[in-house]
Amino acid sequence: MDYDAVLAALPQTLRDAGAPGFQVFPGFTEASVAKAIREDVTAIARDAAKGVDVSPALVVPENQALFEINPEDVISKIFRLHRRPIFIEFLKDPRVIELVVASIGEDVDCFLSQFIFKNSGARGQPWHQDSYYFPFEPLRPIVGLWLAITEATLENGCLHILPGSQSEGIKEHVPDRRINANNGYVEIIDHDMSGSQACLLQPGDLMVFDSHLMHRSTDNVSAGVRAAMVWHFARAGTEDPGVLRQGKRLPNPVNDWMPYLRAGRVNIVA
Repeated sequence: MDYDAVLAALPQTLRDAGAPGFQVFPGFTEASVAKAIREDVTAIARDAAKGVDVSPALVVPENQALFEINPEDVISKIFRLHRRPIFIEFLKDPRVIELVVASIGEDVDCFLSQFIFKNSGARGQPWHQDSYYFPFEPLRPIVGLWLAITEATLENGCLHILPGSQSEGIKEHVPDRRINANNGYVEIIDHDMSGSQACLLQPGDLMVFDSHLMHRSTDNVSAGVRAAMVWHFARAGTEDPGVLRQGKRLPNPVNDWMPYLRAGRVNIVA
């Protein structure tokens, strides 16, 4: 891969009509980085199970019964991680900075981070667009970085994406209709997904994608875990309306707006 050429074309790759809406960077990090991230979030899950205050991290369990040996075996996701040292180190990587600047610009906030466990037996997430969850002003650019922590295969519930769908508007989403669906899961039900493709990844592979890109994951029918770490970024100054609950507008509990880049330089306040 010609990294410089791919980087220069990234804005068009993510957003132009006819472009795929994503870019994969194989072997972006060492497997040791993925291993250290997994160990950090596993410690959070175990501390939370003991009643330890792990805030600002937010631990979300699976809604379905899964076989449990350790606390992390029944966790769906852990949010609000990007102020922790190991994740800040990732954000300080010059290559990550280059990708984010190319995708969004020089003044950027990181507003969402989540570790996805996808344990054996866990269901996938239906077809959706991340922008459905991000009713911000402006709506774009918003970009996600998806770091494979384990191998992602057809058996363990890899991502499936619909190339080019980032050029469409935000589609109607309805609540996930499955019994015991995870909280907040929604799905697009009136769209042709026949052109979708699976994203088979190795630990340390990184996928950059536009928030309008339609994607889903399938059920994990393997005996192992399909883990991933995801960061989401928006232009500094983006307005987040929060969520409406019982007639009141409240901050979205999974979002944590953190200054990341100013004039292309790291400006993190942990």
